Amino acid sequence: MSISTTSIKAILLASVSASLLSGTAFAQSSNGLDEVIVTAQKRAENQQDVPISVATMNGDQFSALQLGGEDIMALAARVPGVYAESSNGRLAPRFYIRGLGNVDFDVAASQPVSIIIDDVVQENVLFKSNPIYDSEQVEVLRGPQGTLFGRNTPAGIIKFDSRRPSHEAGGNAKLSMGSFGTIHSEVGVGGSIVEDKVAARVSGLYRKRNNYIDNVTLGTTGDDLGRYEEVAGRLQLLFTPSDNVDLLLNAHGRSLNGTAAVFRANIIKPGGGFASHFDRRQVYFDGGNSNQQTGDTYGFSGKLNVDFGGITLTSITAYEGGKSSSVGDIDGGTIVAGLGATVPNGLPSGQTDTSFPPDGILDATTFPGFIPFAAETQDSLDNLKQFTQELRIASNGAGPLNWQAGFYYFDTDFNVITEGPAFPPRTVVHHGNDTWAVFGQASYDVSDQLTLTGGLRYTDDNRQFDAPSPPPGPTVNPTAVSDNDLSWDISALYRATDTTNLYARVARGFRGPTIQGRDVAFSAFNFGAVDPQTVAQSETIQSYEVGFKSELMDNRMRLNAATYYYKIDNQQFSIIGGATNSNQVINADQGVGYGFETDLEWLVTDNFFVQAGFAYNHTEIQDATLATATCGSGQCTPTDPLNALGQALIDGNPFPNAPKLTLNVFAEYTMPLANGGELFFNTDWAVQGETHFLLYTTPEFQSSGNFEGGLQAGYRAEDGRYSAALFVRNVTDEVNLKGGIDFNNNTGFVNEPRVIGVALSADF
Repeated sequence: MSISTTSIKAILLASVSASLLSGTAFAQSSNGLDEVIVTAQKRAENQQDVPISVATMNGDQFSALQLGGEDIMALAARVPGVYAESSNGRLAPRFYIRGLGNVDFDVAASQPVSIIIDDVVQENVLFKSNPIYDSEQVEVLRGPQGTLFGRNTPAGIIKFDSRRPSHEAGGNAKLSMGSFGTIHSEVGVGGSIVEDKVAARVSGLYRKRNNYIDNVTLGTTGDDLGRYEEVAGRLQLLFTPSDNVDLLLNAHGRSLNGTAAVFRANIIKPGGGFASHFDRRQVYFDGGNSNQQTGDTYGFSGKLNVDFGGITLTSITAYEGGKSSSVGDIDGGTIVAGLGATVPNGLPSGQTDTSFPPDGILDATTFPGFIPFAAETQDSLDNLKQFTQELRIASNGAGPLNWQAGFYYFDTDFNVITEGPAFPPRTVVHHGNDTWAVFGQASYDVSDQLTLTGGLRYTDDNRQFDAPSPPPGPTVNPTAVSDNDLSWDISALYRATDTTNLYARVARGFRGPTIQGRDVAFSAFNFGAVDPQTVAQSETIQSYEVGFKSELMDNRMRLNAATYYYKIDNQQFSIIGGATNSNQVINADQGVGYGFETDLEWLVTDNFFVQAGFAYNHTEIQDATLATATCGSGQCTPTDPLNALGQALIDGNPFPNAPKLTLNVFAEYTMPLANGGELFFNTDWAVQGETHFLLYTTPEFQSSGNFEGGLQAGYRAEDGRYSAALFVRNVTDEVNLKGGIDFNNNTGFVNEPRVIGVALSADF
């Protein structure tokens, strides 16, 4: 579904033209820090009383991270133990919790971190990229959540809740404008339609950026890449016909057009670090059509609650749809026919054979550096559909026993189209996945100090794959896999004092079998004789966690911490790249992880607030024989032992994209004024420790010590009704390597540049 942008842009900009997102007023009251309510166990509870490692962020805090143009991946390293990245731009984010995630760039890839928006799971990566705006709260549930939230949650859940309609008329508007023509605007307006019976809320988002990267190869004088333009809207209707019935309807959609990930040839020098020719404002592309990317999503959901007196029935029905297309110059450089072709000053160059199949005769010049062959690919999602249905009954009494039980159904279906201008030929593959589950959970207050909780979930999971339009070559047989599993968790919460809770939790999680079929597009060329489609068996995780949650200094400090250990059997990994540029899924015998995380909120004085988090995470692949091909260009230096086939043995290596540590800090100081308003100054910083991008280890494809910071200074009116601020995102203009491609050169992609601007906000 495509959204018309003109009217939406006009409405949004008119609504916020007098008003962004300033500094976030921190959560405090006359009694110290405000209570934080979460729905980690599908019922409203104080965060401190939940026996799960939970981190939260209010909607204004998350919006503040997006001032410079960031999207949902702004969460990366901003919550302890959470990381996010993408090699597909803004349409296919990949999330990691406690080191668990999936580096697979394919739009059909399964991920062990579940994204839930307004109570609806967003399974496909396109849905995971849906923008977050007019948001109430973000919850991060770390560790397996297989009882209440389903399979494909062995790492955890990131849950976003939008502001709901209410019968009180009002709204809010936010606008930021900054470098490179960056605009980020949000608006939400609501109120009563029929007093006490029907309420509505309309929300919208518009954001854009201009091109700021020059493609020097084109010889143009203007910027050619880096732009995006996105509009999104949401309509919610809340029906409350009686005191015991409420129905929330939600219709939403978004449209994005812009630049996909920008790949840069040989910006990583042998031995690691950036090459001297690298300039974030320049690329040298001979293909990719400026790495254009488009995506549209839409959806409808209905959540019904009926209170029967002691028992509440909840039904959540949802449908999501969408399509996307992304094209890129994957090799990130230029190949010019003829030896001795002109190379821009200051660039390294190479020579290669452009014949296919290779004839051994060098007949082309490449830059920057050596690029064995050109690679330009377009991947598209077509006719993406997802239907989900959840039915749940839950106790709502005040006794020592609380329970809930339910049924869940999930079904998705889509086509993936892969093609190049000449290679590979247009290939269409089809994916389907359906699953159903029954689940239940009960909590019992053994005493005033001790609460025990246990849950079970039985899941039946089925996947289908076929190739309705394969390339010439080997026949692709339809593939179907299925599995079922019993997930469970047991926890105990002990109220040691009035302000300190101790908890312990043991949980089993499950991720269903996976089919990877992208190599079907390349099967006719028999690159390395890889299987055109591969299958990974289900993986299961056993996790052990202990922690404490405390409120200190007369409720002026909240300190929570947890330590954990987990073991994964048949862990699913993606083998990507190498000389064959293949994309396959495999199982390792085991994976192990352990570490700890802390979350701190401290109201140092009535005018000085600090929020901080730290996580240490050790991950390790345990499979004595598992091996993978190394970089196809030969320009990297693997540090792993090799087997007889020259492949790297990865036993003992960390999981890909699993930062060793993450650290985040937010601090705000306010200066009260005589008129009741205040000046505010805040800063936020995030640090990402040693991170390896691939299954094998190499100094080229890794990062260590990446960090970014933000600053704001402004004025906030009494009661926060409006504010104005100056902001800087990526204050020090850090250039951080976020990932790489290893199949034909040391290609890398990096973070976004510094953005300076003004931010306004208003509540009305």
